[in-house]
Amino acid sequence: MRNIFFLLFIVIPALEIVVLVLSGKAIGIWPTFAFIVATGIIGAFLAKRQGLHTLQRAKDEWMNGRIPSDALLDGICILVGGTLLLTPGFITDTAGFILLLPFAREKMKPWLVRLFKWMFYTKTWIYIRK
Repeated sequence: MRNIFFLLFIVIPALEIVVLVLSGKAIGIWPTFAFIVATGIIGAFLAKRQGLHTLQRAKDEWMNGRIPSDALLDGICILVGGTLLLTPGFITDTAGFILLLPFAREKMKPWLVRLFKWMFYTKTWIYIRK
């Protein structure tokens, strides 16, 4: 878990700074700034649109007596993708756009299910042992 926090709070922001500086030198400061603002606006629009659609899908599944697990996994991906798009930087923007693509989310869902199962069983084991 410590490695994940190290990656999230030290390595990725440092890489983002390097990429932003290199981009500023290659295409200029204002085009880089405009690109970052544009990806934030586009990302917010896409995340809102897809999020509302996913919320409606989850509601429909719930009303039909089914557990909306697929829609919830989509919602998690859309939330994380939208958040990454609002974070300034090219690396996080790329990851955010990938998470907003429906076919990419389909590839991510089995991994998310395994992650949640691992987290659930690991935490349960820790609490039982104490």
